[in-house]
Amino acid sequence: MNIYYDKDANQDILKGRKIAVIGYGSQGNAHANNLKDSGYDVVVGLHAGSKSRAKAEAAGLTVLDNATAAKQADIVMILAPDEKQKAIYDADIAAGLVPGNYLAFGHGFNIHFGQIDPPEGVNVFMVAPKSPGHLMRHEYVKGNGVPSLIAVHRDPAGDTKEVAIAYAAALGSGRAAILETTFREETETDLFGEQAVLCGGISALMTTAFETLVEAGYAPEMAYFECIHEMKLIVDLIYEGGISDMRYSVSNTAEYGDLTRGPRVIDDHVRETMWDILSDIQSGEFAKEWILENKAGRPVFNALVREAENHMVEDVGAKLRGMMNWLSKDKIIDKKKN
Repeated sequence: MNIYYDKDANQDILKGRKIAVIGYGSQGNAHANNLKDSGYDVVVGLHAGSKSRAKAEAAGLTVLDNATAAKQADIVMILAPDEKQKAIYDADIAAGLVPGNYLAFGHGFNIHFGQIDPPEGVNVFMVAPKSPGHLMRHEYVKGNGVPSLIAVHRDPAGDTKEVAIAYAAALGSGRAAILETTFREETETDLFGEQAVLCGGISALMTTAFETLVEAGYAPEMAYFECIHEMKLIVDLIYEGGISDMRYSVSNTAEYGDLTRGPRVIDDHVRETMWDILSDIQSGEFAKEWILENKAGRPVFNALVREAENHMVEDVGAKLRGMMNWLSKDKIIDKKKN
């Protein structure tokens, strides 16, 4: 795998080019502000009536409607939610693209699964930070960076990879690592990681463990601390030094339980389920399911969200976090600003 850093980035290649960031959610906020602070000409594209307009303008960014922003730009980065990108592209972006423009994505979903098919004369690349946008912005402001993946889908200009590297470096990723991949690899591994581990696997594991202890008669507060609160402490150790450093830090009892009971929780049945999940991603079945769910108005999605929000674990967690007043200081996520 090719890996690049600030020293490999030709930052001059972005100078004199206007960049339109379409969307101002977690990723859009971080991209637009990091690019601006890196000295580049950035505008933000938002739909009429967007609640994010005031936040972007308060950050000193120029805000235009999607179509105007895209038409004025040399580089258009689409950072709206995956399920909204095709509609935005068809309505506001496609008509304004001309040969020589660059169309960019923060995730490969819509290109890989054929939802968006840009004209042949348009350069298409991806810069996918391996971090939530709020954390990426937080690290950039501190002088650090998070790794990003880059990929090139079409390159009629012959310099699209160079543009992608420079763009990633402008986000701060050159301080960490810029790794070259493909749209297919990024999309499929990203979806799998989210579903099997980072979001689906972890949240289900913690919630199920919490339920098990509560059903066994233990106090919900104890169950929350042991199965959810302490997750951050363990993950921080892994983030810093890998699984072996985590095991070095915990007690011998904890490590023995890890090595002997962990495989009983994540057994062959779980492994088979992971293969099934990966197969659904690779075949496009998950993408089809998600696209149809949105077309139907998200009935399943909305019901599951409501069910999760009403779970006991949310009430217990809110109560315990309220006892730790330092958690509200210097928050990475401030819904009034980002």
